[in-house]
Amino acid sequence: MSRDGTNGAHWAGHRERGSFALMRLTAWAVRVLGRKPMVPLLYMIVLYFYLFGRSARHSAWAYQRNLANWSGRAELTPSAGSVYRQFIAFADTLLDKLDVWGGRLSLDRLVLHDDANLHSVLKAPRGQLLVGSHLGNLEICRALAELGRKVEMNVLVHTRHAEQFNRLLSESGANNLRLIQVSELDPATMMELSQRLDAGEWLAIAGDRVPLHGARIATADFLGQPANFPQGPWLLAGLLQCPANLLFCLKHGQQFHVHLEPFAECIQWRRGERDAVVQQWVQRYADRLAARCLEAPLQWFNFYPFWNTHEQR
Repeated sequence: MSRDGTNGAHWAGHRERGSFALMRLTAWAVRVLGRKPMVPLLYMIVLYFYLFGRSARHSAWAYQRNLANWSGRAELTPSAGSVYRQFIAFADTLLDKLDVWGGRLSLDRLVLHDDANLHSVLKAPRGQLLVGSHLGNLEICRALAELGRKVEMNVLVHTRHAEQFNRLLSESGANNLRLIQVSELDPATMMELSQRLDAGEWLAIAGDRVPLHGARIATADFLGQPANFPQGPWLLAGLLQCPANLLFCLKHGQQFHVHLEPFAECIQWRRGERDAVVQQWVQRYADRLAARCLEAPLQWFNFYPFWNTHEQR
């Protein structure tokens, strides 16, 4: 059992299986050669990781098993083929990300589901916090910003390689997308984020991945099993006094369905109640994430032991 309460090595502790140079070469190849010539090569790489990435393969199996058991849908029961298709879906998402960064994603491929008209916040003087996940493609949030006017989108990440990713983003043409490394919610970080909100910029963060160091976590029921989720998004919303809305982007065919959901207009707590209040929001988020997983079962891209009761198959 690790310090953050999960079994096995933490996701952030795994050695990255690539390098910035390889990522840069891939981005260049897609830009020059186009997407189609890259597909066979990328699929071969995915097959390699599927065959030799035992932990990732077993984690995908556990996800599909929990989803099938929780939903009662026998057709979602995992198999070798369904797990491989989840890997292929991830490869497809990588190419989609390069298209988004390079501005090659046409807006007619976006279908916006926004019954509460939340994208009107684009015209508001202060920004908002969007809480996404590793279900689907969070990078589509940049294209979402284009639906109104140019806005600065700040994606909060736990990676230590944010500067390298920012270089790649810039070289790929993503001028309105910035990654900000958030290791802990110290005063300097909070001041910077507050200033960005005041300037009308957006903040986006994934609500389903626990950082390696200084993690504040809450355990929630997710697909019928206990799992650790970060408190960070909900602490941010409370401390920055900004609305926290949900963002999901699911790919169906060649179209991206962007779902904007009102979630937490204002998160507040009294002295001694913070953990209990945050716990409630974490569980609500886990419930919404589970429901969305049923809409795109193979687009969950957390390839590491996620559940506290994870067992290797």
